Amino acid sequence: MEDYRTGADGDDGSSDVDAIDFGTLVCNLQQDLVKGKDTMMPLVDFQEKKHTGWRQLKVSSSGVVIVDGAYALHSTLRSLLDIRVAVVGGVHFSLLSKVQHDIGDSCSLDYLIDSIFPLFRKHIEPDLHHAQIRIDNSFVCSFREPYYKLKCKNESSDGKKLYSFEQNKAETENFIEMYLRPPFASEEMKIDDWIKVRQSGIRYYLSLGDQRIVDKYFIIRPKAEFEVGRTTLGGLLALGYSVVVSFKRTCTSVNRDQLLIVAETIDTLNKTFLVLKGPSRKIVAAEASKLGIKGPWITKSYLEMILESKGVPRLNTPPPVFSTLLTESQEKKIAAPKPICVSAEKIRNLYELMQPWTRSPPKKLEQEYVLAKWQFIPDSSSRSNIQLAPLPDSYDLDRGLLLSVQAIQALLENKGYPVIVGIGGPSGSGKTSLAQKMANIIGCEVISLESYYKPEQVRDYKYDDYSSLDIDLLTENIMEIRNSHKAEVPCFDFENFSRKGFKELQVSEESGVVIFEGVYTLHPDIRKLLDFWIAVVGGVHSHLIARIQRDKSRAGFSISQTEIMTTVFPLFQQYIEPHLVHAHLKVQNDFDPVLSPESSLFVLKSRKQVTYQDILEVLDASKVCSSVQNFTDVYLRLAGVPSNGQLTEGECIRVRICEGRFALLIREPIREGNFIIQPKVDFDISASTVSGLLKLGYQAVAYIEASAVIYQDGKILIEVDHLQGMAIPYLQIKGTNKDMVSSAGSALSLHGSYTTKSYLQIILESLPADDNVSVGIHNQQAARIQELVEFIQSQGSRGEG
Repeated sequence: MEDYRTGADGDDGSSDVDAIDFGTLVCNLQQDLVKGKDTMMPLVDFQEKKHTGWRQLKVSSSGVVIVDGAYALHSTLRSLLDIRVAVVGGVHFSLLSKVQHDIGDSCSLDYLIDSIFPLFRKHIEPDLHHAQIRIDNSFVCSFREPYYKLKCKNESSDGKKLYSFEQNKAETENFIEMYLRPPFASEEMKIDDWIKVRQSGIRYYLSLGDQRIVDKYFIIRPKAEFEVGRTTLGGLLALGYSVVVSFKRTCTSVNRDQLLIVAETIDTLNKTFLVLKGPSRKIVAAEASKLGIKGPWITKSYLEMILESKGVPRLNTPPPVFSTLLTESQEKKIAAPKPICVSAEKIRNLYELMQPWTRSPPKKLEQEYVLAKWQFIPDSSSRSNIQLAPLPDSYDLDRGLLLSVQAIQALLENKGYPVIVGIGGPSGSGKTSLAQKMANIIGCEVISLESYYKPEQVRDYKYDDYSSLDIDLLTENIMEIRNSHKAEVPCFDFENFSRKGFKELQVSEESGVVIFEGVYTLHPDIRKLLDFWIAVVGGVHSHLIARIQRDKSRAGFSISQTEIMTTVFPLFQQYIEPHLVHAHLKVQNDFDPVLSPESSLFVLKSRKQVTYQDILEVLDASKVCSSVQNFTDVYLRLAGVPSNGQLTEGECIRVRICEGRFALLIREPIREGNFIIQPKVDFDISASTVSGLLKLGYQAVAYIEASAVIYQDGKILIEVDHLQGMAIPYLQIKGTNKDMVSSAGSALSLHGSYTTKSYLQIILESLPADDNVSVGIHNQQAARIQELVEFIQSQGSRGEG
C-alpha cells in the first residue's frame, strides 16, 4: 500500500491514514484485479518524495491478490477481501520491550504505544480485530540468514581507486544515519544499547543496537531493520532518547546476483570505503580475491570510527519522561489505588494479562537485552587450564546460534586454535541445522559422527547403537586435529554399507574451528575431548510427540509426554538425555519446519516418460550427479481415529525403510495448481521408535515399494520413481525455487500431464475396486504388511536389548 500514498511529499511513512489513496486502490481491485484483468498502479520515488508515474501490475496465474500494509484491513477495503489476516509482534514488540527495559516501569504499555506508534491504537488496532486469522509473530533478530561484509578503504596506498563503477550500471542513494542514546544512560553505556535510525528520503528505518558478529575480517549482520514513521522517531525523542551521533552516507552500488559491491562515502569521516556484501561468505571472499582486493580489512563500524575520531558525546540531562500530556489510560493508571498485599511483579503480570492480543509483547523478550555472557572456570585437565562455565538457562535456536558463535570467539581468544565443538541431541532436534548455520558464520568444517560407523555393525542395521561408532578412530582424529591441525576423516557409503575412503581435513589458523555433530556427540568418552558442548532438543522430535498426542485425543484418549518418551524414544531417555545435561549451552529448538514455508519444496509430478538425455539438458551437466534408492514406505494409522472412509496421507505417520535405516517422512503438503508444496522434513529414527508407535496402538495400514533414480545439480532435483505394480514410472521435479522448477517442467514438455495425487492415493486406486478390506487394509497388501510389521518389531527389540 506504500505506492498508494498521496502524501508522497509528507514525512510520515505509512503512519497517516489520510495519506492513502483508497479511491485508486479500490478501483484497481474492484474494476480490474478482482475480474482477472491487469491494472495500472501508482509509482512513487521515495528518495525524491514524489509520484513518478504508473506501472502495470499483471494478474498472477494463481488468481490470488495480496494487499499488504498497515491499513490493509481498513473499513474501505474489508468488503473486497476474501481473507483478512492481522499480524502483530515481531520487531514492533521488540522496540516496545527495548524501551520498557531502558526507561523502567515509569510508563504503562499504552503510554509507550501512544508515544512510539501514536496512530496505532486509534487507526490501526481497531481494524485488526476484524481479522479472520490472527498471527502473533514472536520472531526476533536472527543470524539464521545473515549477510557477510568485507570493508576496506576504496583507494590503494598510491591513491588509486580499488574499484571503479560504470555510471550507467550503478545506483546512488543518500542516507542520514542517527544513533539514539536511551534516557538515564550512564557515560559508560555500550553503543550496542543505542537505537539506530536510518533516513532515506521520506522513509525511516530502525534497528536495535549494533547487532553484528565480527569473525576474522568479516562483519556478519542479521537482517534486523524495519520501517517506521517519523512520528516514531519523535516519540522516542519525547520519551528522553537523544541523538548523539548523526552522519550522511552516500552509497554507489552495483548488484551482481548474490553479491552487492558498494562504495560508501561518510561525510563526517570524509572518506570513501569499498564494501562487498552478500548472503554467502564464500561468494563474498571469492569476489574479493577475483578483484585482487586484499585489504587491509576494516571491521569497525562507522559509528565506532566516528567516536574514535570525535569522542563520545557528553551526556546532557534528558527531558523528563512525562514532558508530554498523559493519555487517558495513563491518568487512570496513576490515579488507581495500589493493592496492599500484592507485589509489584504481580501487578505487572496482571496488567499484561489485561492487554488485548494486539499489543501484549512476548514475555521472554527481556532475554534480548540481558543475554548471558560466557565465563571461564579453572580446569586442571585442560591444555590451557581453563574451560567454559556452563550457562544455567536454555535458549531458543536464534539466541543459541548467537551464543555459540560468541563462545567460539571467546575460546579462540583465550585458548587459541583449534577449537573443537560438539553438538548432541536426538534425531530431528536441529543439530545439523545449527551446526551448518554456525559453520556458515564462522567458515569451518562440520563432521557428522555417522562418518565413523563400523561397516560390520551397519550391515546388521545397528545404526542406533553407541557401539556402532568407531570411537578409537574418532578419538585418534580429534587428537590429530588438536596436535597437528589435520586428520584423515572417514567417508561412509550407506548404499554399500562400507567406508569409501578418507578425506583430509585441515584446520588453519584462519578457520580455527571444527564442529562434530551427532546423537552421541556428548557421550562422556567423546565430550572429554572437546572444547565446547552444545545440546539441542525439540524441533521435529517435539513435533512427533505433539502428533501422537493429537491422534490420541482424536481417538478419545489422553497420553502423557512421559509415556510417549518411554515408549517411542527409549534409547533417548536411557543413552542420550543423561549426557545432554552437562552441555555448556542448552538449546530448546521451538522452530517447527513442518509448519514453516521457509523449508518448503516445490514439486511437479508427472507420468510422462522422458529420456536420460532430456534430463541432462535441463540440469547443469557439469554439476549433475545421480544415485539410486530402493525404499519401502509404511503408513501407520492410530486405531480409533475418525476417518471419512478413504485413507489419506494426512491420517498417517509415514515411515520410510531404506537400506536398513528408518526415517520419518512428514509431508502434509499444500496443493496449489499443478504444484505440490511440502515441507522437506525427513529425519532418521530408530527401529525402537517405530516399534514404540506400534505399541501405542498405531497400525500399519498400507505400504508402497519403489526404486528411485535421482538426478540433481544443486539447484534442481529430478526423481524417476518406479513404483511396484505400476508399469510406467512417475517423474518428480523438486526445488526450493518455484520458477526454476516450473521452467524445468516446461523444458521437459510436461504441461498437461501433471498430477497432485500422492503415491499412496495412486497405489490404493490401482488396487481392485472389489477388494475386501479388513481393518482398513487391502487384502492384496495384508501379507506384505504383516512381514514389514514383524521386521520392525524384530529390529526394535534388538535395539532395546
